[in-house]
Amino acid sequence: MTSPVLDANPPVQRAIDDAIDSGREIGVQVAAYHRGRLVVDAWGGLADPASGRLVDGETLFNVYSVTKAVAATAVHMLVDRGRLDYDAPVATWWPEYAAHGKGGTTLRDVLTHRAGIPQMPQGMTPARLCDWAWMTRAIADLEPLAEPGTKTLYLSMTFGWILGELVRRADPDHRSLGRFVREEIAEPLGAPDLWIGIPDETEPRIARQIDAMRPLPAEHLPPLYLASMPPEVALGPAVFERPEVRRAEVAGVGGIFTARSEARFWAMLAGGGELDGVRLLSPSLAATLNTPRAHSDEPDPVMFGFPLPITIGGYWFGGEHPPVCSAKNPRALCHPGQGGSIGWADPDTQLAVAICHNRLFNPATREEDAILTIAEAVRAALKL
Repeated sequence: MTSPVLDANPPVQRAIDDAIDSGREIGVQVAAYHRGRLVVDAWGGLADPASGRLVDGETLFNVYSVTKAVAATAVHMLVDRGRLDYDAPVATWWPEYAAHGKGGTTLRDVLTHRAGIPQMPQGMTPARLCDWAWMTRAIADLEPLAEPGTKTLYLSMTFGWILGELVRRADPDHRSLGRFVREEIAEPLGAPDLWIGIPDETEPRIARQIDAMRPLPAEHLPPLYLASMPPEVALGPAVFERPEVRRAEVAGVGGIFTARSEARFWAMLAGGGELDGVRLLSPSLAATLNTPRAHSDEPDPVMFGFPLPITIGGYWFGGEHPPVCSAKNPRALCHPGQGGSIGWADPDTQLAVAICHNRLFNPATREEDAILTIAEAVRAALKL
């Protein structure tokens, strides 16, 4: 019988090559699982245009907010084990977090971006970004901009430290988020390249980022958007290619993954918490993760006043428009990342896909979204 990898790869490879040849992409990696089987493992282009280094299957990419999906999953695993509780206050495990009226903030408020503290602490620098103790102290001391639980305010960066500190405090071994992900998600799944804080030896494999993001005039940027992602620690190569930032556990936006490893993570979610006999989440908990959060239609003033399609589990839903149109199915769990990276798990088709790339771009329409053409090639190759 012909391998399903060979069946599905050629049309996806053509889509990758077309995106690169047209200048819409520079370096791309795609991996996909269907019903728990690897069906796409393809790549193309340049990992480093300056040196001519090519992308291969082992190239690592910055995935930015795709990291949030992995951080949220670590939290769900601890809920499954009885170490955390969605409806309990964050301060149950992290008493300092109760400062300035945040004592009633629940874990569910954080997962659904209703914790009220989208703003990063004052005085951010790349060095402070790398200092877990400083960041968690400063976040615990933030004053909420809305009463926790009452308003959608996207936690662009603070999400990762809140969940990561909860993991550290609730885990019996008090492991950092990066270590927990290594030992409880990456290693059991056979997904070695899910890094939140890299070791030195992996650095030569990381693709160089090319910033093609369209700058928006300052007057068009919501003040809360700027507060949530301050220019001093902007999500781009100037900060996130710094050696010390690569090595730090920047829990919500600092992930450095391969598509192969990331796709195994999404395949576990598409399989109801299990892949290849390894179960990370109970079927009953996994079945709840694509439940829409309450107030899903509420405009988010952090993110330009748009409603964000987010689940009670902290993932996004697929949809018809960027940045989630690649996932397509409005029931699919997904997470987009700054500049266009995305991964998703479709519970209806049991399709799981990871697409990593190094040309950071913010498409405004489906027609501008080169990643979408690759996603559609995956579905077409599998007749989904």
